[in-house]
Amino acid sequence: MQFSFRMKSLTYTLVGLSLAIIPGAQGLAQIPAITAYISTLDMGQQMEQRTIAKWKRAGKVGKNTIDVDDSRRYQEMLGIGNSLEHASLYNLSLLEPADRKEALTKILDPGKGIGMNIMRICMGTPDFTSEDWYTYDDMPPGETDVELANFSIEKDMAYVVPVLKEALAINPDLLLFAAPWSPPGWMTSTDNWIGGHLLPEYYTVYADYFVKFIKVYAEAGIPIHAVTIQNEPGVNRDIDDPTWHYPSCRWTGEQERDFIAGHLGPAITEAGLETKILCYDHNYNLEPHDDNPGLPYPRTILSDSAASSYVEGTGFHLYAGQPKNMTVFHKEFPDKSIYFTEGSVFGLRGARTLVDILRNWSRSYNAWVTILNENRKPNNGPFDASETMLTYNSTDRSVKYNFDYFMYGHFAKFIQRGAVRIGSEGSLAGVHHVAFHNPDGSIVIIVANGARNKARFTIQWQEKKFKGSLPPESIATYVWEAGK
Repeated sequence: MQFSFRMKSLTYTLVGLSLAIIPGAQGLAQIPAITAYISTLDMGQQMEQRTIAKWKRAGKVGKNTIDVDDSRRYQEMLGIGNSLEHASLYNLSLLEPADRKEALTKILDPGKGIGMNIMRICMGTPDFTSEDWYTYDDMPPGETDVELANFSIEKDMAYVVPVLKEALAINPDLLLFAAPWSPPGWMTSTDNWIGGHLLPEYYTVYADYFVKFIKVYAEAGIPIHAVTIQNEPGVNRDIDDPTWHYPSCRWTGEQERDFIAGHLGPAITEAGLETKILCYDHNYNLEPHDDNPGLPYPRTILSDSAASSYVEGTGFHLYAGQPKNMTVFHKEFPDKSIYFTEGSVFGLRGARTLVDILRNWSRSYNAWVTILNENRKPNNGPFDASETMLTYNSTDRSVKYNFDYFMYGHFAKFIQRGAVRIGSEGSLAGVHHVAFHNPDGSIVIIVANGARNKARFTIQWQEKKFKGSLPPESIATYVWEAGK
């Protein structure tokens, strides 16, 4: 079918790009060829591949020029991905085995698909799930289990663990980081999953709960690269209106600081685990408002030497604040990594937002929810869902690949793990761009045109330049060999 044909044309190895001889280019006898991949919002082009061999000697930097400077180096990338939370895993589990393998391949395989290589998973259920909410040690009201004798991932064995193992088999380089939506209810002030806060007398027990989760998942063949303490710790859904109930637990920066410094950090270290700790996992607003603690929260944690010694980086979401606030935070704590851990972006506006996220020191990007059905289900929570990058048709059990699948592919497929963001400067109306130097020696620049008219520009690099153009509402990735 047409999609398969296009995907075959995408099979592309960044290593060893051919060199082109450009007729009539005096002094530029042998220079790297440029390969472009273009997608349009109307889906007329889906990562369509073209070769550009029109390098010219650069002169003065003119209007509408993007100047790529690989001497200016910023953050090293860890990965681009989405989430394999319960709703997505459930929908994938409904596919026939061959169809599920095909879908996972197109999501995760760097050659046959778009090569997403970092996924967020959930410790227990999030709001997006097909079943009743649970943790790994639920007890009847009023009962506790301080020895964690009843800890079990049995419910995850239905489809969560099996599909995650399939995903890792397709891309062994896939990294998984995990976030809980709530501790076991008996550890909280509400004695359930809905809101409240973790009681201090259970800090040590909850740290042991994390260690058990990491170990049991590893035994099941699923290594956990990193954990966060709490999804959106500013949220407390212990409110009168039950339509807004979903698993949550409110933390302050001081509480998370003390939990990491005195309990979780030492527990992971003493267990000999390599799993990293990321703090915060909430929005990047500058100052607190409503349910959004903002930068003062992670600042409290990283300003404490004991807590900071256990924390590898900070996770951010996009529901309040601006991407530029991550740069504000980076300047305060330049030795700590910044990660974007939740927030889908959509269409060309989304592509430009993703560019801005990467231009503000984030080492990763994770969208939220990979595949819902045509009714945008399952979803037990209160938030209306947007269309996901894949749609599962519950009638004929097929999978539809939406524009955002290709949009994400322009980043995930070509930005390799270990790539370093490099300089790319130039202001063009409606156009956003970001560039990287890959470990294999290739240069990648992603250019997103959100305007409803054609964009024309020049890309300049190391005293050479070429002319590029993008259709209305489109995105392109340009790749060429630069050397290591």
